[in-house]
Amino acid sequence: MNAMRRVSGLLIAAVLAWVNAAASADDKQAASIRFQDAAAAIVQVKAQAVSDARTGDTLGAEREGNGIVIDEAGHVLTIGYLVIEAGSVALTTADGREVPASLVGYDHASGFALVRALTPLGVKPAALGDAQAVAVQDPVLVLPFGGVHAARLAFVVSRRIFTGSWEYLLESAIYTTPPAPNWSGAALIDGEGRLVGVGSLLLRDSAGSATPVPGNLFVPVDLLKPILADLIRHGRTRGPARPWLGLSAEELDGGHLLVARVAPESPADRAGVRRGDIVVAVAGEAVRSQAELYRKVWSLGPAGTEVPLRVLQDAELRELSLRSMDRLDYLKSAPRY
Repeated sequence: MNAMRRVSGLLIAAVLAWVNAAASADDKQAASIRFQDAAAAIVQVKAQAVSDARTGDTLGAEREGNGIVIDEAGHVLTIGYLVIEAGSVALTTADGREVPASLVGYDHASGFALVRALTPLGVKPAALGDAQAVAVQDPVLVLPFGGVHAARLAFVVSRRIFTGSWEYLLESAIYTTPPAPNWSGAALIDGEGRLVGVGSLLLRDSAGSATPVPGNLFVPVDLLKPILADLIRHGRTRGPARPWLGLSAEELDGGHLLVARVAPESPADRAGVRRGDIVVAVAGEAVRSQAELYRKVWSLGPAGTEVPLRVLQDAELRELSLRSMDRLDYLKSAPRY
């Protein structure tokens, strides 16, 4: 075991010495220690959704990925789709212990979720870094569950907007390549050994260039900092929630938004939006992209606001009125805190 630890320590030091080549010896040593802490702070997350989960059809009933211990109280940061509507959550630590956990908080705007171990983890938390300082061409480490040997060296290839069809928008997502095989909830570690992002997606094109470059999308950890206290205390961010419609719109060539899915019993479903509709305008203003659609809807007011939507349905323009809602209120299993 001691020999393995020495080998692991040398691997960490070698990787971070390369990543942080311009740093002093003391800085490299500190970064190596932080990286070792981060490796030990990665846990496996397994969740079983409740039987009537709204997201069961799209996300499945059994979900598995990674999480990062971020404080001494046993709070674990992960990507939300792994644990929303979870009836049970289990964590496996780096030393093989399985610990039950509960969903503490979820934030749809960032995509982050927090779970809390129900028995002490005895794990030193990972250090949070500055995601804003992560720049294109920076070398980074993708760290999933499995110890230092599971780490993958990657490079930041883009910092740009990301929109998802589930009414989701990040202003400055972190895109990396080459793709990591175990990305969901994995830690993105900078050259100082600090956590700067949480793994969300595997992408065909991470660079946004004419030639597709496969890679991963990471949610910047900076989005957690202003909402962390609210998630721990209240299970959600306080203040007005964004309006949510429950429609998934895909961008088509020519500036059209095709409704690919309508969530059952959502505001869109109740108002008569159907799969195959083309979204034309919001409150009388044309929308041609996911970003335009979301920003216009969110500008109308908080959750509960009436959203006038013009759609092309069966070759006929229809004016619909959607009573928006907070997506967290739509889910079947709310955070328990």
